[in-house]
Amino acid sequence: MPNASERPRRIRVQRFGPLLVEGPVEVVGEDGEVSVSRRFTVAVCTCRRTRTPPWCDTSHRRRAKPDEAS
Repeated sequence: MPNASERPRRIRVQRFGPLLVEGPVEVVGEDGEVSVSRRFTVAVCTCRRTRTPPWCDTSHRRRAKPDEAS
C-alpha cells in the first residue's frame, strides 16, 4: 500500500449509502480477513445487506428510506 507520507485518503459519507473511499484500500474485517481493492474509488457497505462484503453491491437501494416509509 502507499506510504504514509502521501496525501490523506478521502472518504465520502452518503446518507443511506456506502462509504466511498479513494483507493487503493485494504479493509480488515472483525475476523481479521483482509480484503484489497486497487480501484481508484471503492464503495464500502455500511448497511450490511451486501452479498459481497465489505464491498457495496447496492442492496441498500431495495429498501425504502426511513423518511419515505408510510
